[in-house]
Amino acid sequence: MAEMGDLVCVVTGGSRGIGRAVVARLGAAGCRMVINCRSTVDEARELAAQVDRHGGEAVVVPGSIADPDTAAAIAAAAEQRFGRVDVLVNNAGITDDATLRRMTDAQFTEVVQTNLVGTHRVTKAVIDGMCDRGFGRVITISSFVGQLGNYGQSNYAATKAGLIGWTKTLALEVARHGVTVNCVCPGFIDTDMLRGVPEHVLERLVARIPLGRFGDADEVARGVEYLIRDGGYITGSCLNINGGLYM
Repeated sequence: MAEMGDLVCVVTGGSRGIGRAVVARLGAAGCRMVINCRSTVDEARELAAQVDRHGGEAVVVPGSIADPDTAAAIAAAAEQRFGRVDVLVNNAGITDDATLRRMTDAQFTEVVQTNLVGTHRVTKAVIDGMCDRGFGRVITISSFVGQLGNYGQSNYAATKAGLIGWTKTLALEVARHGVTVNCVCPGFIDTDMLRGVPEHVLERLVARIPLGRFGDADEVARGVEYLIRDGGYITGSCLNINGGLYM
């Protein structure tokens, strides 16, 4: 079992939605937090102050993970402030939906560059340190969309499915160094992204979920915490938190 108060945790896309819930939960557990965000810097700083008020420590690193310089900035900030990275939660991701027949190359490429290539870069920036120290947790937020597919999201589905294969491969490569690598695959979660969907569409979405409701961001955060705290013998796996949407 990992002692949470000893851990330095990076969360990409940590200012809103699932990422914010992860930061709040890990910060409350005593982890020292590195919060990355693309544009919502004020929200990230407010969250960092909340972590500090609860007795933790947090630093904010702005920047899109699609930018090659952001990964290095995240790693450098963690090293300068805390001396290392023990846990990486790859949460940052974007959508740009259209059916494949209408999707432009720019739409496809932007989503791939952020969700897949950006995640690769951030992980590569911190994984050597984890391996050298003989401990690490890499947890990537994928999606049921990468397992089941979803209309109008071929670009997003490709990245989220790719992250599952990437997770399994990296897990094999670093297991001997004491580093575990897993995915969390949420279903429809009640975040700002979902709240922008028209009511009649929400009703159809709920009807697809066997448990009959949307998930809460903190339910996903609790899954992340479990993999960090108690997941020392879990690697290369996908934790599905989706209300039965995909089994």
